[in-house]
Amino acid sequence: MIPKVFKEVIDLGDGREISIETGKLAKQAHGSVVVQSGKCMLLCTVVSNYEQKDIDFLPLTVDYREKFAAAGRYPGGFFKREARPSDGEVLTMRLVDRVLRPLFPKDYHSETQVMIQLMSHDDDVMPDAMAGLAASAAIQLSDFPFECAISEARVGRINGEFIINPTRSQLAESDIDMMIGASADSVMMVEGEMDEISEEEMADAIKFAHDAIKVQCAAQLRLAEAFGKKEVREYPEEREDEDLAKKVHDMAYDKVYAIAKASSAKHERSAAFKEIKEEIIATFSEEELEDFGGLVSKYYRKAEKAAIRDLTLNEGLRLDGRKTDEIRPIWCEIDYLPSTHGSAIFSRGETQALATVTLGTSRDANKIDMPSHEGEENFYLHYNFPPFCTGEARPIRGTSRREVGHGNLAQRALKGMVPEDCPYTVRVVSEVLESNGSSSMATVCAGTMAMMDAGVQLKKPVSGIAMGLISDADSGNYAVLSDILGDEDHLGDMDFKVTGTEDGITACQMDIKVKGLSYEILVNALKQARAGRLHILTKLTDTIATPASEVKPHSPKMVTRTIPNEFIGALIGPGGKVIQELQKETGTTIVINEDPVTEEGIVEILGTDQDGIDAVLTKIDSLMFKPQMNQSYKVKVIKMLDFGAVVEYLDAPGNETLLHVSELAWERTENVSDVVNMGDEFEVKYLGTDPRTRKEKVSRKALLEKPEGYVERPPRKSNDRDRSRGRDDRNRDRKPRRD
Repeated sequence: MIPKVFKEVIDLGDGREISIETGKLAKQAHGSVVVQSGKCMLLCTVVSNYEQKDIDFLPLTVDYREKFAAAGRYPGGFFKREARPSDGEVLTMRLVDRVLRPLFPKDYHSETQVMIQLMSHDDDVMPDAMAGLAASAAIQLSDFPFECAISEARVGRINGEFIINPTRSQLAESDIDMMIGASADSVMMVEGEMDEISEEEMADAIKFAHDAIKVQCAAQLRLAEAFGKKEVREYPEEREDEDLAKKVHDMAYDKVYAIAKASSAKHERSAAFKEIKEEIIATFSEEELEDFGGLVSKYYRKAEKAAIRDLTLNEGLRLDGRKTDEIRPIWCEIDYLPSTHGSAIFSRGETQALATVTLGTSRDANKIDMPSHEGEENFYLHYNFPPFCTGEARPIRGTSRREVGHGNLAQRALKGMVPEDCPYTVRVVSEVLESNGSSSMATVCAGTMAMMDAGVQLKKPVSGIAMGLISDADSGNYAVLSDILGDEDHLGDMDFKVTGTEDGITACQMDIKVKGLSYEILVNALKQARAGRLHILTKLTDTIATPASEVKPHSPKMVTRTIPNEFIGALIGPGGKVIQELQKETGTTIVINEDPVTEEGIVEILGTDQDGIDAVLTKIDSLMFKPQMNQSYKVKVIKMLDFGAVVEYLDAPGNETLLHVSELAWERTENVSDVVNMGDEFEVKYLGTDPRTRKEKVSRKALLEKPEGYVERPPRKSNDRDRSRGRDDRNRDRKPRRD
């Protein structure tokens, strides 16, 4: 039976459109759609079990995968099957998860999976910009308890004009690359990188994307209505007890308020809050606690959150005693690790990051091999968040999605300040040693200083700050918090991280938890973030004002040389023999890349010893040496022959030519040794290529004055006697043949 297909089309302008289709594929899923733009097709399926788990969180999994077949390619590596997700796929998962998760009810605990797959690729369409739309559209067709339709859109700006979902080539020309997630009413998530834009420009970009998202949300609702929107499933709601909630609130609120106001260190404060909770639990009998389940703990957390929020809104004070716009104490240090190419420590309050820098060649670039994108990163940053940094012991199971996301944010913050002509591949690694709020921003600050310490000539230093927002919808009162603590991250209405130079924003990441946040509050928060960023920036520049003029003595020096493609083979040698021996002799690393556009080779020479680098440069100069007609060159005799001397150009070691006996002197020369000997140095004149022998010809006598009365002898005619003499010359050194 031919399936009935339902479809909605969204006009993006410029002849581009996005279609949402359902009814043809994956009909056993609780919701499925195919989202298409150009030749790019995403299949999204959603399933949620009907059984509730006995847990206090939503077990939601968002999975995004790109199939290599979608681009007509094989997976790289030994196993020809898609395996663990790439960093690019993980980042897309995070973008979608952060918008979907808050829209499920807090008491909905069913195992839920959102699976998005790239089934067909289009070079002109970036699929991650449609992943959020696909996820929400599939959920709208399901019976999930989900608050409202959402979507995500990428916004770029070229020549001052905003663009929705630009192509990758357009993005290369854009000074903004932002992904915005929103419902029709509220912006919920912002993440991206910018070329030092202002706070007002960032707000304008968000508004532009939000207008496009409203259209996409409306299309989802039309599709769901045409398909037949299912009734929302029933599920066992969590038990509530208003009397118990009030009792726990009254017992906890004032005590929590007092401890929060007293301001103390993280562990002391946590211990005090834990003691209050235990005292409250102790007032109930075992039978009551068993009857209430986990309600006492739940209501205590609500009371604790309310008390801390009220302290900030009422008195402008925070958990550690700071004012709303106050930054925690900062100390910095560079060149801490003696063997690294660059290192720096950044400590702010109870958050500390140690960053290292490693310099390498293009061979060390980070290879990106995804169906939707292939390329290399010559600057990349890795972020590690071990359990000890929060005083915990927990299993270590590889790099987490959080580590990938935080590292990517810090990388985007810094990469625009790495100069285009930086000869190195630069790897920054941030080791988070302590964490109580915004270790990713500490990574940005430590990374800036470490690169400057390593001698990377950053255009400008970059700093970052994590901000929070506490608001009261009833009174309209709100407080923007600079440099938030870990606890403030959880209890606030918005947490956003902003990085930039003194001239503008370079990256941001926002999660907005309050509905209908006004753009006025958003801009005010961004401006307060700017003041905090600049304060932190002064701490960085007080530690290291400008990048080191040179790399460290033990760091590799990098020199690049461009050579015509025709000489690459000579430099590599048969089977790589020449380049391998040269690397061994000089202690350098030599990388050769061919540029098909300029038809030239780019030779990278990396080494710690300048003499070794110079030796490689000399070899390259020697290989490319081409004597010019009628020019004089100094040579050295390296071999004596009966009919001349083999000489080497002193300016190009390894380049040899024959100085024929007839070109030694104006006088007739019977023996070569009568004029020159081994090791003699003198000048010769280059006479081009002899048309008869097709060999290069040089002359010593051409630079000498002719003897008085010298008469040029006429050239000999070729005859049988000459040919016979030539044969005699060639056979002179041969052994006699045995009869």
